[in-house]
Amino acid sequence: MTADGPADALPHDAIVLAGGRASRLGGASKPDVVVRGRRMLAHVLDAVPGASSVVVVGPPTLEVPVGVALTLEDPPDGGPVAGIEAGVAALSGGALDHLGPERWVLLLACDVPLVAGAVPRLLGVGAERRDDTACDGVMVVDGAGREQPLVGLYRAAALASALRRLAAEREVRGASVRSLLGRMRLERLVDDGAASCDVDTWEDVRRIDG
Repeated sequence: MTADGPADALPHDAIVLAGGRASRLGGASKPDVVVRGRRMLAHVLDAVPGASSVVVVGPPTLEVPVGVALTLEDPPDGGPVAGIEAGVAALSGGALDHLGPERWVLLLACDVPLVAGAVPRLLGVGAERRDDTACDGVMVVDGAGREQPLVGLYRAAALASALRRLAAEREVRGASVRSLLGRMRLERLVDDGAASCDVDTWEDVRRIDG
């Protein structure tokens, strides 16, 4: 699937996951790691200029720009799904049922500093599928065939429904993103470049810095 719609083609919000322990980076604050001269979080936030609302899920000490909301799962260190739940709750004011089918959410990790290369294509596919009730969203698949669910665009209502289902079946805290999205009907968008490359180690930093 290739689509290159403009970033404002589809009304959307954005959730950026910026928590975690970053053990492979020696415990460094991953969103604050500098890549190509800027914090990784800054790169990711620059990739979502068309979002109506932006929520960063991370520690309360994290610096975010004016106009960007900062929240965190309670208790902290609950894993990515707990972080997603906190982000969705922040977008909806805590009322997940209020997220209508017309709303879409970009779900991004803070450690994908080149993600700006993927966001317009994700929004383009979303715009194409906006009226297709059989499509709950689209995620990037990297050149090696690995799914990258935290470089994705999802219907907010479908994401909220998946969170409720998972909470009813098991503990959200510690759950995998795969278990959250497993029943959602998703398109796959192949990224043959570096837009979905994540930074987990200092070697990754050096590789992206070139």
